[in-house]
Amino acid sequence: MMSRIMIFLPGGLGSRMGGTLIGGLSILGIVALFSLLGPLFVDTPLSQVGAVRPRQPPGPGFPLGSDAQGRDMLAVMVVATPNTLKMGLIAGVIGVGFGSIMGLIAGQFGGWVDAVIRVIADSLLTVPAIAILVVIAGNIDRMTTGIMALTVASLSWMFTTRTVRAQVLTVRERGYVEVARVNGEGPFEILFREVMPNVMPYIVASFVGTSSAAILAIIGLEALGLGAQNELTLGNTIYWAQQSSAVLRGFWWWWAPPIVVIAMIFVGLFLTSVGFDRFANPRLGNRS
Repeated sequence: MMSRIMIFLPGGLGSRMGGTLIGGLSILGIVALFSLLGPLFVDTPLSQVGAVRPRQPPGPGFPLGSDAQGRDMLAVMVVATPNTLKMGLIAGVIGVGFGSIMGLIAGQFGGWVDAVIRVIADSLLTVPAIAILVVIAGNIDRMTTGIMALTVASLSWMFTTRTVRAQVLTVRERGYVEVARVNGEGPFEILFREVMPNVMPYIVASFVGTSSAAILAIIGLEALGLGAQNELTLGNTIYWAQQSSAVLRGFWWWWAPPIVVIAMIFVGLFLTSVGFDRFANPRLGNRS
């Protein structure tokens, strides 16, 4: 294999990405640990409606109090956080996976295949995704977290396709790819052995960005009441707080915890995305 892939040792990797990537992964790690270890320390059945006395302020027995439906808010957060992360990850994996395949095919084979994929992706990018999501969510009888994730994923592959296609067009013109072609490697061998390993950093960076956009879209739909009403998520928690006029009534513990967790998720994803961008584009790291 003639591929010229730069291999970074941990020290070199850390110097290129700096503390940005480490900080982002640390924040996401805290959220992930809260999701994974929370059920070991919190009685999750208390997240059900009527499990505790409604409208209890934070206290020794209930650190985050309870809401108007009689749910322990700490238990709600333990259940809602992994559900939200799961939807974002599903949408990110499907969207980036499909978009990467389309981008690799379009960039490697060119011709009419490239033209068709590029026209479809560019056309869908001009359509406001939030409008389509609202229409789809409003016409489904029983929305679930799985359906929401698939719906968002179906509208999140186009940007990845354009990014990966552009990188493939650049990589395929490099000298080692031409040498591999002269040595008799076929199109698929060149694609998987020479091209794909060199665009992986861009695919990883695109996955982080796509997951962040998917979570934002999902939370936005849920805050409008178009989410999975029978499943606990961070967006639904904010929706029910709005329905109960929590802000006007001064019940901060109904809306502040989900907003704090959402902020941590987005800050972590943003820092992680910036770190991977510096890895994929060394010039960005040289400017800092």
